[in-house]
Amino acid sequence: MSTQTLNALNPTQVKEMFLYVGEKVVESKPLLTKIDSAIGDGDHGIGMSVGFTKAEENLKVNEFTTVNDVFKTIGMSMISSMGGASGIIFGTMFVGGIKGLDPKEALDLASLAEIYEKALNAIKQRGKAELGDKTMIDAFQPAVEALKASAAANDSLIEGLRKAETAAVEGVEASKDYIAKFGRAKSLGERAIGNQDAGATTVSIIFKSMKEWVDGQDNE
Repeated sequence: MSTQTLNALNPTQVKEMFLYVGEKVVESKPLLTKIDSAIGDGDHGIGMSVGFTKAEENLKVNEFTTVNDVFKTIGMSMISSMGGASGIIFGTMFVGGIKGLDPKEALDLASLAEIYEKALNAIKQRGKAELGDKTMIDAFQPAVEALKASAAANDSLIEGLRKAETAAVEGVEASKDYIAKFGRAKSLGERAIGNQDAGATTVSIIFKSMKEWVDGQDNE
């Protein structure tokens, strides 16, 4: 067993990590459908499955020399295949963070924090949602803040992802107490309280899966 910690991923490793993430999101389709059916349109699981399946197709047929191109491929795949607000928002989670970014040949914790902070700002500008509005922001913002704090503390990549996953899960839990400001859940008012947001749940699955993949590489 290797004791070496993987602190930076090359573009091929980033591709493999997100292929694993996509698998886990697609596997979660029934869970996401159930969560979204409680207060939303019930189609979130289907949309995320379609988006990550298209991303998988496009990732598998290409080789990448920069991290930016991996993120762009995922984001554009989601935007083009999913349609609707979810496709744009989750697509922006990947393309929003690389806009104007110098080409990166490796993804370390500091780079990931930078990319996702830019993506978070892009999503907020596009969707107008803030923390506490019962959207994916409720998990994404705490995860990004955890990544930034972890990078500032010079943590390892896996440690940063662990902290981001924990923050995202806590954000999902907190979303149960919020009144929705967007989507079908908005019309339910206080009746939506007690139900977690489906988009926030997807974000937590993404971070959990990223952590699992990196952890698996560390332990090989």
